[in-house]
Amino acid sequence: MRLMYRLAALALALALMGVLGTLTVRPSLSDPARAELAKSFGFEVLQLNSEPEGARAERRTAPGLEHYAGWISAVGAGGTLLDLRGLGRSADVCLVDPRDDSVTLRNAPGSGARDYPVVTLVPEGLPYDHTMAPMGCVPADIDEDGDLDIIVYYWGRSPVLFMNTAGPEAIPESEGFTAHEMVEPMQVWNTTALNVADLDGSGSLDVFVGNYFPDGARVLDPEAGTDTRMEMQQSMGLATNGGHNRVLLSTPVGDRDTPPMFTDAGTALPARVATAWTLAIGFQDLSGNGVPDIYLANDFGNDNMLVNRSTPGELSLELVKGDRDMVTPKSQVMGNGSFKGMGVAFTYDDGADLPKILVSNITTPYALHESNLAFVPTGEGSAFLDGTVPYTENSEALGIARSGWAWDIKAGDFDNDGTDEILQATGFLQGERNRWPELQEIAMGNDQMLKYPQAWPDFSEGSDLSGHETNPFWVLADDGRYTDLAAPLGLAEYDVTRSFAFGDVNGDGLLDVVVANQWQDSRLLLNRAPDAGPAAVLRLMRPGVVGDDALVPAIGASVRAGGSGQPEQRHQLYPANGHVGVSDAIVHLAVPQAPLPVTVSWRDADGGRHTAELTVEPGTHMVILDDDGTVSVR
Repeated sequence: MRLMYRLAALALALALMGVLGTLTVRPSLSDPARAELAKSFGFEVLQLNSEPEGARAERRTAPGLEHYAGWISAVGAGGTLLDLRGLGRSADVCLVDPRDDSVTLRNAPGSGARDYPVVTLVPEGLPYDHTMAPMGCVPADIDEDGDLDIIVYYWGRSPVLFMNTAGPEAIPESEGFTAHEMVEPMQVWNTTALNVADLDGSGSLDVFVGNYFPDGARVLDPEAGTDTRMEMQQSMGLATNGGHNRVLLSTPVGDRDTPPMFTDAGTALPARVATAWTLAIGFQDLSGNGVPDIYLANDFGNDNMLVNRSTPGELSLELVKGDRDMVTPKSQVMGNGSFKGMGVAFTYDDGADLPKILVSNITTPYALHESNLAFVPTGEGSAFLDGTVPYTENSEALGIARSGWAWDIKAGDFDNDGTDEILQATGFLQGERNRWPELQEIAMGNDQMLKYPQAWPDFSEGSDLSGHETNPFWVLADDGRYTDLAAPLGLAEYDVTRSFAFGDVNGDGLLDVVVANQWQDSRLLLNRAPDAGPAAVLRLMRPGVVGDDALVPAIGASVRAGGSGQPEQRHQLYPANGHVGVSDAIVHLAVPQAPLPVTVSWRDADGGRHTAELTVEPGTHMVILDDDGTVSVR
């Protein structure tokens, strides 16, 4: 009888295991359903660059870091789309290639624009040597004279501002850019993220600098054997010993081709935020008070949500965290996670006042299997001003919780139906020797040992850590879940990708993509969606402070379009959101029915706030947002 009870208990246990196993299987579309969904999309893959002379696959490092130089060398591929020549389309690319540590400007393949010789940006006249390496480039008309300047940020030194002295329609040449320090004197920073926005509501662009390794640490200096400042994170989940993040408030001086005055307001950052290991910066006015709130995606610990209460010249940022209930894991509470935050994006559902906030983490199976995050709104944005977080995490239900070792993440509408798709960069080190066992060992080890470089295992050239993953192309299906269509679209390559940049390269009203790869050729995905509807591409411009005819991108402007029976679309213009990749400064809108009603809100150069209504037809338009609150469309 006892044996019968045991057999019955075993049978019941096996049955329960089967039921639970069935319940934990992720829902997925059938292959025919995925193929049908993929019919709305199509891309032509174009080569953006080729292997440079003397290309390498690893950087030289400080002596104590040589045994895991592959880990140290795993970032630095950055891509940017911009309209440098005033052609009205995203015809230019700024590309950072770690294989030769170059920062180049070039004509975008497929743009149809006149080609020009590749322009290399080197900070001539400033301290620059082999101990410094570029990480990214951000366009910004920082002097407000009507042409785009370029900010380049580095490991080994503070950022450099390349002033565009050639004018807004000139063919780019090296002689047309002059290098200026943004911090005097130059500092040894190791910057891995940089974003621009009017953070204090003064009307001019400010610069948020996200630093990674400790200030002063000569990470890439082979002669820095005695540098005691070099250390790794002191925790895998709560690290706060990184480089100091900075906020540089700017004041244009009113002279063409002259850098503004920069004031370091980094002391306004809360202590835990100031020394986080920041990898991505996201700006978005969530509270509705007219200045952007800030989401920082931080490696090795808490991401940060900063509510912005600033006034002109006075930066005021308040750290807020979500509330945890009995059924929510700690790391799925906004601001309380221990994951490896590596990218952030915002996307609005039809009719929503608040966006979903998408965050990349490490989600490699049988490795560090964390979770991507998708924070969905549950209340009003004004709740942030009361110190509460009107969001809950829902990535598993949306189908995007797992993707691989993920970096940049961006959302855009690739078939012009009013609903965003999502692209996510994945991969870390590509090689032949799987080093995940060693990484898992140190990840589960004693945090007291982590910060010492000598405690780290061998991650050098030839090591593989999530090096054979593919970049997901997430598409929302009718069941309310996203599905990855990279494979049926021919995009499922084993690239080790760091960042994306979106823009309309050839002016056809379809979003195209720069894919910036680490230690590999980068690519451009030219959108060939077969049955895409019409779209309006808006370049929102406002008067600058230099001359009577200078127009500058209206960074921070917000747009609400559609409604009254059409899908309602919302955008805020922060093209440098995310990790390293910078999109062109455009607002891309589906136009299911013309004319499309649009409401736009912006700040002028003096910080005044305006809102106006207009209608647009399909096509590319320059929208002039005047200081008196009127709008004109060209």
